[in-house]
Amino acid sequence: MELTPEQYEIVNSTGNIKINAVAGSGKTTTIIEYARARPAKSKILYLAFNKSVRLEAAKKFSDKGLGHVKAETAHSLAYSGIVWGSNYKVRHQGYKTHEIAELLNLQGNGEKHAEYIVANHINKFIAYFCNSDKLRVQDLNYLDTVADARAKTFVKTFYQYIETQTRLLLSKMDKGEVEVTHDFYLKKFQLSSPKLNYDYILFDEGQDASPAMLDVFLKQKATKVIVGDTHQQVYAWRHAVNSLEKADFKTYNLSTSFRFGQHIADLAMGVLKFKEHIGLAQAIPITGKGTGNELKSKAVLGRTNLGLLLKAIQYVTEKKKVKHIYFEGNINSYTYADEGASLYDVLSLYNGQRRLIRDKLIKGMKDLKELED
Repeated sequence: MELTPEQYEIVNSTGNIKINAVAGSGKTTTIIEYARARPAKSKILYLAFNKSVRLEAAKKFSDKGLGHVKAETAHSLAYSGIVWGSNYKVRHQGYKTHEIAELLNLQGNGEKHAEYIVANHINKFIAYFCNSDKLRVQDLNYLDTVADARAKTFVKTFYQYIETQTRLLLSKMDKGEVEVTHDFYLKKFQLSSPKLNYDYILFDEGQDASPAMLDVFLKQKATKVIVGDTHQQVYAWRHAVNSLEKADFKTYNLSTSFRFGQHIADLAMGVLKFKEHIGLAQAIPITGKGTGNELKSKAVLGRTNLGLLLKAIQYVTEKKKVKHIYFEGNINSYTYADEGASLYDVLSLYNGQRRLIRDKLIKGMKDLKELED
């Protein structure tokens, strides 16, 4: 196949590089051709953000005769390095608020349901630490992540207790006294300063890497390639950082999209220009070379799962000739709150149907107002 001048330049580059790739710019093709251009005896690691991307990439590398390229995720590497062969048991769904309260025998100190609020902050503090590149919990200020004024006041009051109990739960995981989370074993992997025996490491979707993942990547001796799109960061809520900006490598761009035409490219540039106006990342010019103009589907993006559910209900009830509604991922994940409580339980609490409530925390609430508090 014929490469664009930008792709050709990347394939023939040397040393550590970072690639800023716009949507539909042939990023995967470029990575495959980069790997093909390396010596056949090279050991190459392709680092994907999630399992589905890893499996898809592994098939593409295999189909192209690049069997020497191994596709992994940061978590699969960490699992092999930390969990495999150990006594650790992994808790795949994470811990619910009431489970943490029970595990640590948290006290309310006279304030109603304070043990649940503390447990909620412990859960978030653990995620904050495990995704960071810091060595100790004490090296972070959890208060920096709390935006709500009322919550901030609570955290200030109980900060020492929250931090101590956060360290205690992490210690219990470390000793194997309780099941470990995915965040935990990835953090332990980072803290072990692993040496990855590869000549080249290709890090995909770098804009969504956590500081912990980036720390492991940057400390390797291999020639490093990090690729992503600074404007497609969607995991900041999981403490991801824009690693493309953090990596001090020579920059290459993939600015031609084959997914849409120039009219969409111009619209995208108009939107991205607003980021420049408020001092955020500068947009590279986008060229649209896609030819398809037929609109086969409509996508709805929401800031919350509830917002998406309400929009779906609206489409169905207004009978807008919608044949199929598809939710990205498992539909069940949209009907659960962050702490694992089902929205059906919230509805049952609202309707006073306590016998239908399964979640222990919600069942302990008098009414919806108490749950909100």
